[in-house]
Amino acid sequence: MKIDTFMAPGAPAKIAALAKEYDALGFDCIWTFEAMSDAFIPLAHAAAAAPRIEIGTNIAVAFARSPFSMAQIAWDLQRDSGGRFHLGLGTQVRAHVEKRFSMPFDHPAARVTDYIRCVRAIWDTFQTGARPNYEGPFYRFKLINAFFTPGAIEHPQIPVYLAGVNTGMCRAAGEVADGFHVHPVHTVDYLREVVCPTIAEGAKSAGRDASKIQLYAPVFIITGESQAETDAMEQLVRRQISFYGATPTYASVFEHHGYNELGRQLNGLLREGKLDEMAAAIPAALLEKICIIDAPGNIGKRIRERYDGLLDRVALYRSMGGDGEFNRWRELIDAVHA
Repeated sequence: MKIDTFMAPGAPAKIAALAKEYDALGFDCIWTFEAMSDAFIPLAHAAAAAPRIEIGTNIAVAFARSPFSMAQIAWDLQRDSGGRFHLGLGTQVRAHVEKRFSMPFDHPAARVTDYIRCVRAIWDTFQTGARPNYEGPFYRFKLINAFFTPGAIEHPQIPVYLAGVNTGMCRAAGEVADGFHVHPVHTVDYLREVVCPTIAEGAKSAGRDASKIQLYAPVFIITGESQAETDAMEQLVRRQISFYGATPTYASVFEHHGYNELGRQLNGLLREGKLDEMAAAIPAALLEKICIIDAPGNIGKRIRERYDGLLDRVALYRSMGGDGEFNRWRELIDAVHA
């Protein structure tokens, strides 16, 4: 099992210093995310500063960019990192795609499947010089000339991860992706009984081997050197889970465990601005299924015990650094790698 970490945006010098630190500690991959800043720019700085550690997006919003634009930036990062790049894609939700990015969002699972196939067709042309001839239900790639062709690279097989929660994206990942970004709001039961079987169904339908599709998940933890620190972290985690849970997309995880009304309850509280009530609404039994709750020195061992044979790579949900956050990284990395 591999242990990864997140990197927030920052100035180039800060990104370089953090990448070197993460590399020296023994993390396997740095993932960036698309929120306040672009997900790709920090990875270029990280790849240049640290020669070993892998880099990836978790996630870049697929529908915010054309397949050619996505293929091009991924090709650049794969070339410049010497083959260490992972392209993690997500669809976002309809409101953000249509109202923030001003892009279409119909049939997201079918659209992202076509999107990934189109990106791979573009990479094939970059690498082999093949004539563009991709025509899908949503995207096409029919034109290029030498001026726009970056040429072959040493490591042309770029792993594509697809993020999701519900069965549509799980099935799509099985059909076309190399990996699946499991949402941090997950449980072992949901992984075993919903995510993995549905990925396998998608892979079988496409004649692919599901065992070759890697699963990666950020994991919520609740810990602390004192009860006060533990209580503070629990409140932060409760807030984050309740924020995610207020979106209908994540209701399936709650419903799988019998909390059929929790999503609607959280959405109603969010509309009223009752954030404290939202956090308190997460049942303790569900919190224990989603989070690993233990002393700091046991977190790595608990991650290994919970996910060994189920996930290929993990990370803690919160990035390194910050007051009151987990900081016993060497113990964690050694335990997960054991």
